[in-house]
Amino acid sequence: MPQLPTFADVQAAHKRLAGHALRTPTLSSPAINQHLDMSLFFKCENLQRVGAFKFRGAWNAMSQLTESARQKGVVTHSSGNHAQAIALCGKLLDIPTTVVMPNNAPRLKRNATAAHGATIIDYDPAHKRREEISANLAETHGYTLVPPFDHPHVIAGQGTAALEMLEDEDDLDLLLVPCGGGGLLSGSALSARHLAPQCRVIGVEPMMADDAARSFRSGKIERVSNPNTIADGTRTESLGKITFALIRQNVDDIVTVPEDAIKEAVRLLFRLGKLVVEPSGALGLAALLSSAVPAHGRIGIMISGGNIDDQCMTELLSAM
Repeated sequence: MPQLPTFADVQAAHKRLAGHALRTPTLSSPAINQHLDMSLFFKCENLQRVGAFKFRGAWNAMSQLTESARQKGVVTHSSGNHAQAIALCGKLLDIPTTVVMPNNAPRLKRNATAAHGATIIDYDPAHKRREEISANLAETHGYTLVPPFDHPHVIAGQGTAALEMLEDEDDLDLLLVPCGGGGLLSGSALSARHLAPQCRVIGVEPMMADDAARSFRSGKIERVSNPNTIADGTRTESLGKITFALIRQNVDDIVTVPEDAIKEAVRLLFRLGKLVVEPSGALGLAALLSSAVPAHGRIGIMISGGNIDDQCMTELLSAM
């Protein structure tokens, strides 16, 4: 296993990202607070470049590549947000990018990835594993593999979102973080343990993709096959070796939420918070709506992204 990233790596990533990533706002919605009788603070990574926190990790990893590695190019696998981030960073850093994407990836994310100049390799997630495809491409073409979460530089970059949030709100009692492969959760926990040790960090994932919660309880990496959750950013097979180790060290709990709570969270953020948030980004609020996490004190919620297709948003908003 590679050496685990530390908070010092998160701090170094924050300096590396200065002038490239946006310092997104931490917002509190009086309307949502009054509606739920809670004190909530949202870190709005839906307003980040490419509409998601993934730009942070992609830039931190790709900006450290050697000139030789840059010339050969980068490959990754992603259903959308990491794909967009790798593609945009490649465009900005003049690095060729290849992205392995499932054929059921949201059209909005696929189109944005292509628009940034990436070469997209389609695959059927029911029959093939994306990790094997990207590994074969890296070996065949000499690409550098920058995976979506299980990479020290990627994790350190993702941890800068919580670093900023805890600089803005240093007296949070609880931080709720969406969990797919665990990059954002493990990076956020690194920042919280050093900047706000009193703050409990809880990961949130869909019930239909509950591998992280099961792993947290069993003490070994559990897997899920092609979960059909609306939160497409969490359709990962499992946590990574690095993210799992960091989560076990620094995270207080991982909970799961039903699909209906995820959908209601998206609607509530739109109608009362005036925020466009994709289902994966609404998991923290869904944990409170479903009572998976009891509400007390000042609660931070990481909104991981806002890339939602028009059709998906229309269907969610029209449902009562």
